Amino acid sequence: MWRRISVHLQSVSPWRSVLKQNNVIIRPNQRLINSASSSSATIFPFHRTAPLFSQHATSDSDTILSKGKKAVEDVMPIATGHEREEIEAELQGRNLQEMDYPEGPFGTKEAPAIIKSTYDKRIVGCPGGEGEDEHDVVWFWLEKGKPHECPVCSQFFMLEVVGPGGSPDGHDDDDHHDHH
Repeated sequence: MWRRISVHLQSVSPWRSVLKQNNVIIRPNQRLINSASSSSATIFPFHRTAPLFSQHATSDSDTILSKGKKAVEDVMPIATGHEREEIEAELQGRNLQEMDYPEGPFGTKEAPAIIKSTYDKRIVGCPGGEGEDEHDVVWFWLEKGKPHECPVCSQFFMLEVVGPGGSPDGHDDDDHHDHH
C-alpha cells in the first residue's frame, strides 16, 4: 500500500513545481488563481490536456497510404491477430471485407463458385439457387484444393486462399505430435 502511495505522490509532485514556476496558487473552494497577473487575481479554469492519441493516429486507409506508411508497425505498433491482418491487407490495397459475402453465378463442376479465404479452409453456407431452387442453408467446411458439391442442389464450390494460409485455429495439420 505504501508503495502505491509513494508512486502516486511522485506523479503529483511534478505538477507542484510547474504551478510554483507559473505563480499559480490553489485556494480552497476556488479554481486556479494566477498571482502574477494584475492587482486583482484572475481566475481561470483548468487547461485541457493533450489527447491520448494524436490526430495523426487514424485508421483511414487513404490517410495511412498517403503518408507513405509501408508496415503495420508504422500504423499501429501493437496490432495483432485479425486487426493486424486487416491493416496488412489495407496496406497492400486489398479489402478483407469483400470476401465475406460472395456473390456470383451458380457453381458447376466445370466452373465452381469461388469462395475467398485468408486460411486453408473455411465454413461456407449454401442457400441454393434463386427462386424455387433455394433451400435451407447447408453448412460445410470448404478446404483448399478440394472442390465441394452441395448435397441438396449440386452446386460446386472451390476455395481460393488470398491470405497467409494455414489453419484458421492457428494449428497446422503437421503439428499433431504426441505430447505426453
